Amino acid sequence: MKPPPAHAFVNRLIALTLLLLVFSGSLGLGAVWMRQEISQAANRGRALEVKMADVERRLDEVNAEVAAAVNPDVLLQQNQAMRLGLVSPRELQVVRVGESPELRLASKHNREVFSVASATFAEGGNAPAFHVLTAALR
Repeated sequence: MKPPPAHAFVNRLIALTLLLLVFSGSLGLGAVWMRQEISQAANRGRALEVKMADVERRLDEVNAEVAAAVNPDVLLQQNQAMRLGLVSPRELQVVRVGESPELRLASKHNREVFSVASATFAEGGNAPAFHVLTAALR
């Protein structure tokens, strides 16, 4: 049996070397592409943070303008400047609400649901049970 020719071994070595170069090159290109994607995502994130900061700044400005506009002294000055003849409410005219305004508005908005549930219960059916949960940080 004859040994294989020497140039077959060289051809196989060259082919494996080329395969290794192609594989490592594709890994390198993949790494560069991934870094590019990371960089673009970071740039988009920075742009969003800048937009959020701008919106928060404008919101703070609007809140400051609203606070200045509803100041009682400013309202009295506008009342006098426009000659509206409005007066501040007396304590007898002020109604203080002891319960949560959110729950009160929700019950007003869903009054027909509760009335349907009570009518169903009065007819002998099973009325749905509503549980309202509130949370407070104290």
